[in-house]
Amino acid sequence: MSARVGLIHRFLDRLPFEADDPIVTLQEGSTPLVHAAWISERVGAEVFLKIEGANPTGSFKDRGMCCAVTQAVKEGSEAVICASTGNTAASAAAYAARAGLRGAVIVPDGKIATGKLAQALMHGARVIALRGNFDQALELVRELTDKHPIALVNSVNPYRIAGQKTAAFEIVEELGGIDALCIPVGNAGNITAYWAGFVEAGNAPRLFGFQAAGAAPLVSGVRVEKPETVASAIRIGNPARWEEAMTAMTQSSGRIAAVTDEEILDAYRLLAAREGVFCEPASAASVAGLLKFGAQGAERIACVLTGHGHKDPQTALEQSGSVLPCEPTIGAVEEAVLG
Repeated sequence: MSARVGLIHRFLDRLPFEADDPIVTLQEGSTPLVHAAWISERVGAEVFLKIEGANPTGSFKDRGMCCAVTQAVKEGSEAVICASTGNTAASAAAYAARAGLRGAVIVPDGKIATGKLAQALMHGARVIALRGNFDQALELVRELTDKHPIALVNSVNPYRIAGQKTAAFEIVEELGGIDALCIPVGNAGNITAYWAGFVEAGNAPRLFGFQAAGAAPLVSGVRVEKPETVASAIRIGNPARWEEAMTAMTQSSGRIAAVTDEEILDAYRLLAAREGVFCEPASAASVAGLLKFGAQGAERIACVLTGHGHKDPQTALEQSGSVLPCEPTIGAVEEAVLG
């Protein structure tokens, strides 16, 4: 079967759909699993990067969204809605457009990266900027969908989890299993999904979940009322899948820990400069955690990079070198290139 078949078709026997269902796909999934030579040497283990930014809208959200929107179409919904810090908004808008549904997204005002906002708008979604945070937005969309016939496509939707577990299937297919998984944790749907996928695939790696220090409710054990971090995708103070994530951590003999914004940005720059992989800041939390806490006895590790670096161009520009001006002469070019 072609590697570019969408994940519902690829894993139809392990997902809650039939071949004749109105499957909505952008040929998501089958993302690269790249060996990270420099990081492997640094931590003394074999490390692979699961590059979820290679999905159609540039993030792992497409795995769950194709399933959630397919189910919405199957049930006869005419519209979908989500609360989002950015990636869910972009994905929901794209898949709603693909399915011919109306899409609406509620995002925290001024707290969404430019690339993600542009995607949602270009796909034709109605974008509402809430004067509040993500947790308030999610509470409101849940209340709204209780009152109106609109499909909620946040990770509280079980079809999102069903789709996202396929990333674990792919890791097991390619590597035959791993000892540990390092993953960023925001709303905690993804870590919940990975554990479900690994258990189903017969592999049970330790799960190492990493939150940003300014938005680490699972680490502190209490809700964070005003979460703050440069890693906007995980700027969440009250994860919707809190209990499931902690259960996955316990059952896998894993751990949840915090990394600072400085550590996240160090890993963000390192991935681009050393491994040639450009991810968004939140994605780098997985590698930041691995570098900070070490392999912890694991010999083969996968780090999930949840979104592409193009999602947040402003942070990239702030963290990189400047453009060099140059006159159109060979001497000027030589000086600019050779220093």
